[in-house]
Amino acid sequence: MPHPNDRSKVIEHYDVVSPYYRSLWGEHLHHGYWINGDESKEQAQLQLIEHLAELADIKQGCEILDIGCGFGGSTLYLAKKYHATVTGITNSPVQVEMATRAAADQHLAANFILMDAEALSFRKQFDVLWSVESISHYQERRAFFASASQLLNPGGSFAIIDWFKKAGLTPTEHRKFIEPIERGMFVELQLMDEYERMLAANGLQIRHREVLNKNCAKTWDVSLEIIKDKSLWSLAARHGAQFVNYLKAFQAMRAGFASGNFVYGLFVASSNRNNGYDS
Repeated sequence: MPHPNDRSKVIEHYDVVSPYYRSLWGEHLHHGYWINGDESKEQAQLQLIEHLAELADIKQGCEILDIGCGFGGSTLYLAKKYHATVTGITNSPVQVEMATRAAADQHLAANFILMDAEALSFRKQFDVLWSVESISHYQERRAFFASASQLLNPGGSFAIIDWFKKAGLTPTEHRKFIEPIERGMFVELQLMDEYERMLAANGLQIRHREVLNKNCAKTWDVSLEIIKDKSLWSLAARHGAQFVNYLKAFQAMRAGFASGNFVYGLFVASSNRNNGYDS
């Protein structure tokens, strides 16, 4: 069976939909984090970045690698707030173009590179590795964590938010709650414990682990309203069953949150070793 997160499908999906995402979702391509419950979607999305950045203890003037940067919303926010030198990578040429244009419009010195996160090719290290809702698209995660860990300065932080599934699901629960998400969203979901093991196996110490479901579930109430936009459905009609499955997966995401079978999780890990690169 083909992987739902086949690399070519992921690239094609984001090349096609990124301009629509930008016009409908705004500058950020990820969940929101509601504290009071009445914040706007845009404020909630910023609060997600701020929550992860605070836990990662990001310092002014540091160097950050945003792995799976989308069209650069988080990258540019981090560059501006922390006066950081930020590099964003994505395997979507359309996203690189959009992010580069946004950086120029905002007069921010962020750099965007077309690069496959499963084939990282930097000969330097960073103070922070940042990855939000990206790793679940990758197929070779053990290799990714091994490669990424080499890019982290001693004492640096690996800040991750990703999509997971609950432990102990029955085959029926997996078919009902997880497979529609995987098929529609081009991901394969693992357990948080599996990420923790891969981080630890590469010499990274877990500083913080958190399930964000309670604060982030509202994302899918908002998203289901957004996808009533007729332009998305006309796009789906042009791009066929694959895109229709994507839009149908919005309901599956909401059901996954409501049932607790889908897990929206956060990790911050730190490196204590010297990998021998010049930073």
